[in-house]
Amino acid sequence: MTVLASALDTRSDEYGAHRAALLDKLTALDAEHAKALAGGGPKYVDRHRKRGKLLARERIELLLDPDTPFLELSPLAAWGSDYAVGASLVTGIGVVEGVECLITANDPTVRGGASNPWSLKKALRANEIAYANRLPCISLVESGGADLPSQKEIFIPGGGIFRDITRLSAAGIPTVAVVFGNSTAGGAYVPGMSDHVIMVKDRAKVFLGGPPLVKMATGEESDDESLGGAEMHARTSGLADHFAVDEQDAIRQARRVVARLNHRKAYADPQVVQPPKYDPEELLGIVPDDLKVPFDPREVIARVVDGSDFDEFKPLYGTSLVTGWARLHGYPVGILANAQGVLFSAESQKAAQFIQLANQRDIPLLFLHNTTGYMVGKEYEQGGIIKHGAMMINAVSNSRVPHLSVLMGASYGAGHYGMCGRAYDPRFLFAWPSAKSAVMGPQQLAGVLSIVARQSAAAKGQPYDEEADAGLRAMVEQQIETESLPMFLSGRLYDDGVIDPRDTRTVLGICLSAIHTAPYEGARGGFGVFRM
Repeated sequence: MTVLASALDTRSDEYGAHRAALLDKLTALDAEHAKALAGGGPKYVDRHRKRGKLLARERIELLLDPDTPFLELSPLAAWGSDYAVGASLVTGIGVVEGVECLITANDPTVRGGASNPWSLKKALRANEIAYANRLPCISLVESGGADLPSQKEIFIPGGGIFRDITRLSAAGIPTVAVVFGNSTAGGAYVPGMSDHVIMVKDRAKVFLGGPPLVKMATGEESDDESLGGAEMHARTSGLADHFAVDEQDAIRQARRVVARLNHRKAYADPQVVQPPKYDPEELLGIVPDDLKVPFDPREVIARVVDGSDFDEFKPLYGTSLVTGWARLHGYPVGILANAQGVLFSAESQKAAQFIQLANQRDIPLLFLHNTTGYMVGKEYEQGGIIKHGAMMINAVSNSRVPHLSVLMGASYGAGHYGMCGRAYDPRFLFAWPSAKSAVMGPQQLAGVLSIVARQSAAAKGQPYDEEADAGLRAMVEQQIETESLPMFLSGRLYDDGVIDPRDTRTVLGICLSAIHTAPYEGARGGFGVFRM
């Protein structure tokens, strides 16, 4: 056994300061999550309940197997925008009749569950996760369709939702729609394109055009029930496969549909799982509030992987990047974790070799971010940092094993790319509240702009306004600081959620289990040209 030895002093002032700072960030994060949980607010929640309806998360809870977790995805979608936090949609992974499923649920307390631009991005990301991991999709539908004032941002890309449903079905990935209320206009195609459809009596309303639109278009008089009610679709049109008497019955029937899917994991669940030797609670005191202060990522690894057992690869070479092998909830993983922040040539070459090895062995990769990017300067440029950084990015880009990413601290510049940032299609990417991500740090970016402006003034023979420069630098630093924070980035769906560090092992375990529903094979070549 190669159990990691921890040097973390949980009684030190330094640990206490780190913990207090992160707890403050978690408090702020909880307040933002509470906004998503509140939906449209007390007025619309009460109105919904008075109609005898369950809330979106209540429907999900009834759907899931008792006492099983639900990994909610993108809960902060639309944060910082004009739309409600959560984007009127709940998405996540949960277990139904023993089968891991991707579940989406419209929140009808937010503008009737209408889709806005962020709802669309969130739904498309959920479909992407379902497709990559072969997770059956269950849609709990109650939506008025597109949020019409924002139709210019929804209509054209919105067709991707229906394309995804049909592609999932074509790939043999089951799709189930449970209709609890309105599913109108484009929304009618969600049940229309799903493999299995359940509709609730006197509640489900599925039609391309409602009675007013039909009246305007054709002059025909009609009512909701005859035009698109559950009983009509069950008896006449055939769109409904199952007719439910109420919401609870609809959820019961959805569970039975999943039970009959005969959907199996590609890999058997691991049998032996050992918890870490160290308390995950201690993860709160590892990352400094000042991200310029380095920390040892082995302290994180020791509190996440099975038995705190980690076989390090090339421990004496490229020491600002820790690489090695472990198991997490019984699944094998290769881990790349930034140690001192900066990536040099040795670290880049080490990473490229390690990624190739993982692909040879079909082992998923976990990237733990705390990097300020690749090293700059004359010595490093002459030493080949560009071609070595490109080698690492090449390896990440062409690796075919599943990737998981967790942003713990800094994730700046091309280092974000080399460590498998969002643009490199990790199966899942999460951030801690301590994380920051941008093209570079706020002070560095503001300083670069200042130097460029100063040089421009000198070239023109003009005096330089130092007072204006100070004001510009302060403004830019504040802007970049705000835009690099995890809630800002999560609101734009650049990650799949901001998580409590103490939940990291559980979140990654759920993701690894989901990943192993689909077969995969590492690249045995095809990495492109490595500049040596």
